[in-house]
Amino acid sequence: MSRIGKKIIDLPSGVTLSVKGQDIEVSGPKGKLKRTIHNSMSLTQEGNVVSVVPKKGQEHLSNFHGLTRSLVMNMVSGVHEGFSKSLLLKGVGYRALLKGKELHLTLGYSHPIIFSVPEGIEIKVEKQGKDPMVVVRGIDKESVGQTAANIRGFRKPEPYHGKGVRYIDEVIITKVGKSAGKK
Repeated sequence: MSRIGKKIIDLPSGVTLSVKGQDIEVSGPKGKLKRTIHNSMSLTQEGNVVSVVPKKGQEHLSNFHGLTRSLVMNMVSGVHEGFSKSLLLKGVGYRALLKGKELHLTLGYSHPIIFSVPEGIEIKVEKQGKDPMVVVRGIDKESVGQTAANIRGFRKPEPYHGKGVRYIDEVIITKVGKSAGKK
């Protein structure tokens, strides 16, 4: 059995989980999430404790055991606390502005980039020192991560000066320029 899959999931107060066949619905103070799990897994709930169990005769598909437990745990954490990713815009003239449900980014191109904020995602623009910072929040871990990756993809950090859009905790290892080899 999977080490991750064997762990139990404790439901915090205010979070409810309902199972109908392979469909799972988790609701909490921040919202509601739905997901369909793989047909080789089932959930058992006893009070506020949920565990993922492989169905009989399907043990050869145990690679879905840990995955299913992680997905359910992310759903529970999302509706209880939520998830966030912070992006730092590092570069001269790099700016971010939020207008309604659109994020306007100036990232050194000849045109501004207009990014439509997906449903269920909240974006804030703040300052980190003198650099703008974009904070992506939501209850679905996958969509928060994908939205942050899409924004980062507009101008990835370059290795010579470190300019670009980076995660707040990302370390950019800069390369030495051409003049380093000259003597």
